[in-house]
Amino acid sequence: MKNERLRVVFMLFGEKNNSIHNVSLLLSMRKWTGIYCVVFVAGLVFSCSSTENTKEEALYESKEWTSDVFTEGIEGPAYHSSGFLYVVNFQKEGTIGKVDSAGNVSVFVTLPEGSIGNGIRFSKDQKTMFVADYLGHNIIKVNMDDQAVEIYAHTDSLINQPNDIAIDASGNIFASDPNWADSTGNLWYIGANRKFKLLESNMGTTNGVEVSPDNSILYVNESIQRKVWAYDINNNGTISNKRLLHEFEDFGMDGMRCDAKGNLYIARYGKGEVAVLSPEGKLIKSVQLNGQRPTNVAFGGKDNKTLFVTLQDTRKIEKLEVAIEGAKR
Repeated sequence: MKNERLRVVFMLFGEKNNSIHNVSLLLSMRKWTGIYCVVFVAGLVFSCSSTENTKEEALYESKEWTSDVFTEGIEGPAYHSSGFLYVVNFQKEGTIGKVDSAGNVSVFVTLPEGSIGNGIRFSKDQKTMFVADYLGHNIIKVNMDDQAVEIYAHTDSLINQPNDIAIDASGNIFASDPNWADSTGNLWYIGANRKFKLLESNMGTTNGVEVSPDNSILYVNESIQRKVWAYDINNNGTISNKRLLHEFEDFGMDGMRCDAKGNLYIARYGKGEVAVLSPEGKLIKSVQLNGQRPTNVAFGGKDNKTLFVTLQDTRKIEKLEVAIEGAKR
């Protein structure tokens, strides 16, 4: 019986686990036959734990996906249901690049003269692309079928530059508006009437902006001040109940996105990582990148569990697999 038990344990663990010596020692302990079960269970737990750790490491390993074919204005990224990622400033300023599943890039559209894109979002039906045009003070609308370009909204009043944008389930757009020269910023709302409405002025350097998966919370970060704010979104196009979600001790921030569970993925500009905050504002993960100056992030891929990251210093896109799918709009 003892030899049979040894054979079973050996088959389960094998020589690679270096467990056979321990099993032999246990066989000499005649009275403690129950120890075989302990060895068996502990071995399985160790094996499962090692496998899970390996999977976890593989999930959050960022790799360069494209060559350096973008300008230093690389930004945007937004994934379309057709399977392409769209990123601004491919080869030259004022363009939008279309990236296929293999990382090959081509020109999707060139914006009007005097316009340079930054943040990109898609409408809920995926038929329309919205682009923050920081140079022209516009929100640009692009038809995904025929690439027709038009000005969706425009303002010169009090605005510095529409930088990043977020869109809720009803199609309302929120736009950050930083003034880099004096480290201040504003926050804007563009509703169905296509007009810019000022939500808050005299903020810090507003940059990344995102809406929670249930469309109830607006997140806005201030790059220079290193603060992330949360607001309640009201039905009348206003926001309320401003509260500090998180404050970082070093480096800056840029674009951000939510996953399906409401965790917030933030590009940490200068630190070379993506920080993940829980809905309560707790830092739950830091993902190391190859480049040092990430500008924005976007979820996509077949199962919406690929995170794409644009890098200013390398002028490339990196990508990594994550455990939780991105929020759907």
